[in-house]
Amino acid sequence: MPRGTGKLPASDQGLADKRADEPGRAAPAPPPADKVLVIKLGSLGDVIQADGAFRDIRAAYPAAEIVGLTMPAYVKLLDRCPWIDRAIPDPRRPRWRLDAMAALRATLRAERFGMVFDLQTQRRTNFYHRWFLSDVPWSGIAPGCSHPDTATDRKSRPALVRIAGQLRQAGIDVRHTLEPDATWMAEPVDGLMAEAGLTPPFIALIPGCSARHPEKRWRHYAALAERLLALGYGVVTAPGPDEMDLCRAIPGTTLTGGRFLDFFQLGGLFARAAFVVGNDTGPTHLAANMNRPGLALFGAPGAAVGTGLDRPSFQAIERDPLTAITVEEVLERVRAAVPPPR
Repeated sequence: MPRGTGKLPASDQGLADKRADEPGRAAPAPPPADKVLVIKLGSLGDVIQADGAFRDIRAAYPAAEIVGLTMPAYVKLLDRCPWIDRAIPDPRRPRWRLDAMAALRATLRAERFGMVFDLQTQRRTNFYHRWFLSDVPWSGIAPGCSHPDTATDRKSRPALVRIAGQLRQAGIDVRHTLEPDATWMAEPVDGLMAEAGLTPPFIALIPGCSARHPEKRWRHYAALAERLLALGYGVVTAPGPDEMDLCRAIPGTTLTGGRFLDFFQLGGLFARAAFVVGNDTGPTHLAANMNRPGLALFGAPGAAVGTGLDRPSFQAIERDPLTAITVEEVLERVRAAVPPPR
């Protein structure tokens, strides 16, 4: 995996080092701990994007047991992450569910953590600090936490820049946070590809997204697939459980493995793709953070930088509205990166 530079962009360096650069003040060192809790509840893209932060925390605590707290859907992901030892599920029950809150508190208290890195930094996790682990050193924005993220412009900064600044405040040497590398998520899918008759080079399309955000779905994937096939490219989609009909309406190969691909099979598919085109959704984040060549389609200006999907190898087109993005401009981006086979 490529080594990060350990430096933030010049425009954000001062924010990240605000406390460390005060005259006469030594850079902080992370508190010693035999067991560390890292909180990252979701969504899928956010959890994948935190790979570099997990890696930097691991480097700071090479001998500690590092435990992730995440939503049940992402426990398998963190269990396989090379920087996390194991994961604890948090189904995010309503806080008025006193029985659920008491059970989670008992689980976390029994672990006897020596340090907590709250990478979610929301009201829920502030509640966890106050009521569950207020006596444990805590990096985040919770009132009274021991290692606060003191930046005043959190909402205006890209997520990874914010996390990098937070880790620096806690004494973590930031080398990989800004350059996540999720290539460890790629599981071989040669058998599935052979069964479907899919051979490289091919373009992977991600036409779906969360059912809660239909406005993020670009409507022209079928037309794009037709143009790509006419130029000799292979085309593949890999639907989620509620996207079967959507993907089957798109020309090319629909790869399901008999059901639908899991995170790691998707990673394997993207590792073999010549190029990936997708909406603002978790699988697109996976492809981008595997450093695959690709293109993300956004319906809001500035969204790509804010979500971290604008990477060196993974570009973005932003139009308001999303429907203003044309098949022709997407096709030209593909052709510029991957010359047509014929």
